[in-house]
Amino acid sequence: MALVTGLVAITVTSAAVAQHPSSATLAAAIRDRIAQVPGAEVAVSFRDLASGDSLDLNADVEFHAASTMKIPVMLEVLRSVEAGRLGLDQGILLVNRFHSIVDGSPYSLDASDDSDSLVYTLVGQRVPVRELMERMIVRSSNLATNALVALVGADRANATAHSLGATHIRVLRGVEDLKAYDAGLNNTTTSADLAVLLEKIERREALGAASAQLMKDILLRQQLNDEIPAGLPPGTPVAHKTGSITATLHDAAIVYPPNRKPYVLVVLTRNIPQEETARRLIVDISRLTWNHAMGASSTAGAR
Repeated sequence: MALVTGLVAITVTSAAVAQHPSSATLAAAIRDRIAQVPGAEVAVSFRDLASGDSLDLNADVEFHAASTMKIPVMLEVLRSVEAGRLGLDQGILLVNRFHSIVDGSPYSLDASDDSDSLVYTLVGQRVPVRELMERMIVRSSNLATNALVALVGADRANATAHSLGATHIRVLRGVEDLKAYDAGLNNTTTSADLAVLLEKIERREALGAASAQLMKDILLRQQLNDEIPAGLPPGTPVAHKTGSITATLHDAAIVYPPNRKPYVLVVLTRNIPQEETARRLIVDISRLTWNHAMGASSTAGAR
């Protein structure tokens, strides 16, 4: 299904960049790589939890969130579990009937448009919250996502993200609500907001220790690994969530290099018609960031 964001265009040449003094070389390399894709609109946020190094490129520009909105949804599910409102093993009757936020009219999802079509075989059964959450992230199931959004409420997921400092993110609804899309009522995010949430998760400031570990474990089991992970040495653990719609591709990750603290990298892209072109761009930005972070680690270790 072809979708366009309708958001205000930004240009790489006028992109606002905020950076740690040591990241100037990385910023220049990323800008050069983006410039190789005419018309590309890209936001990057990098946070090195080992060195304090950071970089922001268009970090406060809003993008259609696509499936990265599943990060704040999972946060709210786990907060609801911690508050006793839900149980991880509580069975939820899975239905494929949802209601548009525009007028309450019903709509359903199409298994052929979902990256996890197997979930549709469970419709009519009670499925544990834990399994729905796993499928929402690991295979990016849209059906599982909408079931969880209906369970905890988009407004609560939105409020939770804002309370953690992700103040520009907007979680309004589940996915494939076409009436809402046509009305411009979309889930949106910025790279800085996703970076805030991932850093809070890693530092165990968003959830209790057990919930934070569970969330990271699920993100580490992500099976869609063709973007940020593909720019790293094979076997590097990455806790991340991808997102895509037509001409839009994102990845938001916590990267775990060996023998050091991790770093957060978020790359959002749009206005790139060929998905493979966007994918190669994210892979290259990931590789540039890894080389920068590892070089900084080597320098720090030599002092």
